[in-house]
Amino acid sequence: MTTITTYDTLGATYARTRQPDPRIAAQIHAALGNVTDVINVGAGTGSYEPPQTALAVEPSQVMIAQRPPGSAPAVQGVAERLPLRDNAADAVMALLTVHHWTDLAAGIDELRRVARRRIVILTWDQQVFRERFWLVRDYLPEAAAFDDTRATPTDQLVDLLGGARQEPVPVPHDCVDGFGAAYWRRPEAYLDPQVRAGISLLAQTGEDTIAPGLARLADDLATGRWHTRHAELLALDTFDVGYRLLVTDL
Repeated sequence: MTTITTYDTLGATYARTRQPDPRIAAQIHAALGNVTDVINVGAGTGSYEPPQTALAVEPSQVMIAQRPPGSAPAVQGVAERLPLRDNAADAVMALLTVHHWTDLAAGIDELRRVARRRIVILTWDQQVFRERFWLVRDYLPEAAAFDDTRATPTDQLVDLLGGARQEPVPVPHDCVDGFGAAYWRRPEAYLDPQVRAGISLLAQTGEDTIAPGLARLADDLATGRWHTRHAELLALDTFDVGYRLLVTDL
């Protein structure tokens, strides 16, 4: 399934379940720095776009249609063939998107071609994610196996970028952006089909595949076993589940 058809299906609920979290937004905007203009690649519905965003590039028309009024202009396109001239903007950002690209090296080359000063990528470290995130570790190993097929090791991304600094992105316990591990302290949320529909990890693994694990989770929540087993999480305000910002200066 291509990225376009994938998000024409699972992207339909993004405007409801994937609102930008202001704390994560602040970290992304700080990483962009004092740039004059930004291109958002794999832009989706426009989450985390700073005011100086000049253009969004997104393959799915369903996602583009959900961009709020007043958003930066958007064009339909893919990272591997950006419809932009060389050195088109001070900075290019690509947030939770590189795992969907069909040719990672070509997409990174395009980011480097288009950006004058800086590239900011939000991704995740799959090894950390597998070890720390209880949902995939304890209940949905099938989803973790699916992520193994698409997650790019951060050191590989750093090499393709020609170097980058890495910043951990801790997830707030009340994160309003419903990405994969956003509900690490609110486990009941993963039993909601609408929440799952906005998480590509779960939506693409498939409901039939994850149903047994979700049934075990529901039982552990009903009996209190989950809360006993994860009591230490309930005292945390943020949790490092492996999300990382990669920042490259050109």
